[in-house]
Amino acid sequence: MGGLAIIKALMKLLAFDTSTERLHLGACDGPHTLTHQEAGGAQSSARIVPLAMATLNELGLGLQQLDAIVMGRGPGSFTGLRTACAVAQGLAFGAGRPVLPIDTLWAVAEQARQGQAQIRVLAVVDARMGQYYSAAWQFSAGRWQASAMNALLNPDEVVLPGAWLDEAQDVILAGTGLTALWPMLKHTPHLCPLESSPTAAALLSLAPQAWADGLAVPAELAMPLYVRDKVALTTAERTAQVRA
Repeated sequence: MGGLAIIKALMKLLAFDTSTERLHLGACDGPHTLTHQEAGGAQSSARIVPLAMATLNELGLGLQQLDAIVMGRGPGSFTGLRTACAVAQGLAFGAGRPVLPIDTLWAVAEQARQGQAQIRVLAVVDARMGQYYSAAWQFSAGRWQASAMNALLNPDEVVLPGAWLDEAQDVILAGTGLTALWPMLKHTPHLCPLESSPTAAALLSLAPQAWADGLAVPAELAMPLYVRDKVALTTAERTAQVRA
């Protein structure tokens, strides 16, 4: 059994992501895992703590028994990221546990992997306002490696990393909002679309590598990952967009 597999078999974790329109939450006690999906948005702030406590209780775990609280840190919905961060900080601080922040797009890539031993993923999440959050990840030899870091892009800027263009290896275009994006990319060689979300199962699966890579932080240092500085169009910008 490899090092990451040993860590995974021993870790006790609570994980959640509220960066999209869904609330993804789960917990594990080694190999024993429970996960949930619910409507997100404004409902997340009211549901996340009761659901977390109920999930831990079903596994027979208390917050103080956890190794870490895993937080989907973004990029994504500003409100969702603030909700996840506030809850992660509050629970972790109260229990004296660290927070393990994990990129939303990394979780999208892991969910799309579906257990494959080798894969390349161009991960995207609909960022609204006609744009996408995008990152590229490659999995091989039991580990993930980033090939292109988180970026906020217009649809025509979502492309494969240059290092991948000359290699005849399939790439999965994974994420949300693909219905609008795929027509612009469908002629890209070796690229296949797959709807994928930053699920709790993906976060729990990534936690051993994140832990081994030293990404755990004290509660007060856990922060959302904001890639976009602007959250809404002005009235003039909305009018110009309609006229375009």
